[in-house]
Amino acid sequence: MGRADHSRTQAHESLAADREQARELPRLLKEVAAAEEALEAARERGASAEELHEKGIALDTALTEAMRAAYAEERVLIGPKGYQDRIHRRKRLARPQVRRATEVAERLLTARETHRLHGIQRVPRRVG
Repeated sequence: MGRADHSRTQAHESLAADREQARELPRLLKEVAAAEEALEAARERGASAEELHEKGIALDTALTEAMRAAYAEERVLIGPKGYQDRIHRRKRLARPQVRRATEVAERLLTARETHRLHGIQRVPRRVG
């Protein structure tokens, strides 16, 4: 098997993995919404710092998984050639459907980073 055949095979394997991950995006977005609601409900009822921390970590995990799935969807829409050819990838990134997928992924990335900076409750260290 030549180098080009190996790259093509590897691109198709990566595409198959990305398809599997992208299929999970709707479910993962629901998990993000549920985690946000749970965190907000805990804040409203005045939950402990430990519980708020746990809910914040759960939301971070949900945002991370959804973001990864959204970027996988972007790669699926670009196609297998995009794994090997940066010019093909750049051209495909300009398509409306791919741009929408990129916007979703970037919104999730921004939400995750904002949440990491301001949304995860710090828990005081225990002495002793």
